[in-house]
Amino acid sequence: MILVPEPKWPERIICLTEETTEALYLMEEDHRIVGISAYTMRPERARKEKTKVSAYITARTEKILSLKPDLVLAFSDMQADIVADLIKEGIQVHCFNHRSISEILQMIRTVSALIGQPAKGDKLVADMQDNLRKVKQQAEQLPKHPKVYFEEWFDPIITGIGWVSELIEIAGGIDCYQEFSTQSLAKNRIVADASEVIAKQPDIYIASWCGRKFDEEKVTSRVGWQTIPAIKNGDIFEINSTDILQPGPAALTDGVAQLAKIIKQWAERT
Repeated sequence: MILVPEPKWPERIICLTEETTEALYLMEEDHRIVGISAYTMRPERARKEKTKVSAYITARTEKILSLKPDLVLAFSDMQADIVADLIKEGIQVHCFNHRSISEILQMIRTVSALIGQPAKGDKLVADMQDNLRKVKQQAEQLPKHPKVYFEEWFDPIITGIGWVSELIEIAGGIDCYQEFSTQSLAKNRIVADASEVIAKQPDIYIASWCGRKFDEEKVTSRVGWQTIPAIKNGDIFEINSTDILQPGPAALTDGVAQLAKIIKQWAERT
């Protein structure tokens, strides 16, 4: 008799970015994780429980190999060199490149399928979708919908990536730079002339400077920006990049919740 082998699901996983780490924790599959990125902030306990093996565009290949992973999860072209090095060492790698809400949800489903737990992925996705539906329903009741300018970096000025633009719209705002949001590379979302933002007259300014603390004076002192409604009225806010610029559960929960709160307060006040 010829025995058909059963699939062998990975039991030792290394996550080179935060969103796959958080997804595995939320699915209660964190026991599989043996290594994480040093930039991981969610969940907080991951930093205490797991070995740090990488930054964002660099990784300690020897350390990764010593942990004997069955699977390494990576993200984007920025980690292409790390991925190539690990593949050359015979390591199984799955590199995601998700930049939209639908792709984030698909990432979760893919991770759950890779570990042989698709039902857990489906449940987590359903929970995320339900949360987004509730946010959207509440936003539809707002008396006004503000123009929102989201800034991912300050010099050069870089606007929000795809999922951020989508979340602004779900939360009841109008993204001032929706035309840039489909550009996955930051260099293609650069606002070359700061006066362009003045012309858009955003009602709300939101900063999330990709790991750097927000400096309000840098924004309010820009030439001509004092005529922007958001600046003039003090509707200047910061959302921690960990909560909104991570293409995973964080953005679809805490990130969108903060956007919704900011937009709701503006709409009810004006």
